[in-house]
Amino acid sequence: MPGLDHKHNLQITKLDLSYSETFNQTHLADAYERLLLETMRGIQALFVRRDEVEEAWKWVDSITEAWAADRDAPKPYQAGTWGPVASVAMITRDGRSWNEFE
Repeated sequence: MPGLDHKHNLQITKLDLSYSETFNQTHLADAYERLLLETMRGIQALFVRRDEVEEAWKWVDSITEAWAADRDAPKPYQAGTWGPVASVAMITRDGRSWNEFE
């Protein structure tokens, strides 16, 4: 975030964590191994139910329909900036403003 390092004492550090060394385990199942194992055991906790997927798509569909109607369609902007100028106008309509960090 632009300017964040001026207000806060940020430091570059190396993340060095090995689960097998830290927790004395020689092998941890990777994501696919775990998924297959849970499937074979009949455990459905890692899966989404059909009704959950359908509800999620209703939410996404409402957004894409609003974009198709060209109401506050996404506006492109350059990476590393605060976003498109139109974003300020969008929230100002409701009497709000962005919290900007210096």
